[in-house]
Amino acid sequence: MGTERKDVFKDAKRILVKIGTGVLTGKDGLDSKIIQQLVDEMAGLTKQGFQFVIVSSGSIASGIHRMKFKNKLQSLPQKQAAAAIGQGRLMRVYSNAFRKHELNVAQILLNMSDLTDRKRFLNTRNTLSVLMEWGVIPVINENDTVAVEEIKFGDNDNLAAMMANIMEANLLINLTNTEGLYDRNPRGRENTNFISLVREVTDEIEAVASSETDPLGMGGMKSKVIAAKKVTAFGIPYIIAHGKRKNILHDIFSGKETGTLFLPMIEHLKSKKYWIAYTLRSRGKLYLDDGAKDAIVNQGKSLLPSGIVTVEGNFCVGDPVSCVDANRVVIAKGLANYSSEDTDKIKGLKTSVIGQVLGSKPYDEIIHRDNMAVSKQVKK
Repeated sequence: MGTERKDVFKDAKRILVKIGTGVLTGKDGLDSKIIQQLVDEMAGLTKQGFQFVIVSSGSIASGIHRMKFKNKLQSLPQKQAAAAIGQGRLMRVYSNAFRKHELNVAQILLNMSDLTDRKRFLNTRNTLSVLMEWGVIPVINENDTVAVEEIKFGDNDNLAAMMANIMEANLLINLTNTEGLYDRNPRGRENTNFISLVREVTDEIEAVASSETDPLGMGGMKSKVIAAKKVTAFGIPYIIAHGKRKNILHDIFSGKETGTLFLPMIEHLKSKKYWIAYTLRSRGKLYLDDGAKDAIVNQGKSLLPSGIVTVEGNFCVGDPVSCVDANRVVIAKGLANYSSEDTDKIKGLKTSVIGQVLGSKPYDEIIHRDNMAVSKQVKK
C-alpha cells in the first residue's frame, strides 16, 4: 500500500459512496446483481466498524425502463414523472439487498433549497447523524420529482460533494463505469494514460477530464473532477473507481492501487465556510479595489465598504455574494451584512459615515471574515 493510501485509510471510518447511473443500470433497468454485489461489500465493511452513506442515481432510468420508453425523455415534467415511478423501485432494491444482512435503509430526498437554508442544512446533518448512530444506511438522491432548475444540484456528483461536508465524511468514493481519470477520454482512443494519484486539482487536471456523459446519466468525468476539487477543499480524500468491478470496495480498503485517488488539501475550509463556498449560490457581486483584495487575501481581514468599487445584482441581508478583483476573478464569497441597495449607497466610504448615510450602522463590515470563504486559487 502506498504512503498516500495508508494515510487516507488510517482514520477513514465514515464513508460516502456515490453510485452512478452507469453502474446501477443494465438491460433490465436497474442491475440488481450489481447493487447486491456492492451492498454485500458495504455490509461486510459495516460489520468491521465502517459507517456508510449512499448517494444513489438511478430513479429516472428505473422509471424509463418500467414504462418501457424507447426514446430519451426530453422535458423536465417527463423526467420528474419517470423519477416518481422509479424512486420507489430503487429503494425497494436497496432495502431488499441490505435486509439480507439484517441492515435497514432510510430514504432521503433533497433539493438545493434544503441545503442553502442553514437551519435545514443543520437539520439534515442531525438526521444523518441519528441514522448512522442507529446503524441505518441512508440512501440519498435528488428530489427529482419536484426539483426545478433553480433548486437542482445539477448532478449527483455535486450532491455527493455537498453531502460529504454535511456528514463530515472521512472519504468519498465515486463509483462510475470507468477505471478512473485518464489524461484524455479513453473511449475509442489508444495511447491514453491512467492517472492513479492527483495531489491537487489544477486547471490542467480539470482540462483533461471529459464532459461526455452516460446516455442515462447527468455528469461526465469533468463533473466528478469538479466534485473532487470541492471535496478535497474540505479536507476529504476522494476516489473515482469502477463500480461494476467485483470486490471494488474491498480492493480500495485493502489498499490496492485501484481507481484515481485525489488527496485532500492540507489547508482546508471549515464546515461553515465550505457551505458558503460550495453550497450557496451568489446573489450578486462586489467589485473591489486592490487594497481590499490584499486585505482579504493576504491579511485575513473582513470586507469594509471603503474597498468596494461597484455593486452588481440584487441581494438582501444574509445573502451570499461574490467578491471580485479588478481582473474579474472571484477571490472570495461571503454573507452580506447589508442589502445591495444599502451597499451601493455606502460603497467607497469609511465605516464612520455609514450611520450618517443609512440612518443606522448595525455593522462596520459589509462581509465579516467569519462569514467569508476565500478562494484557494488566489496566491499571495
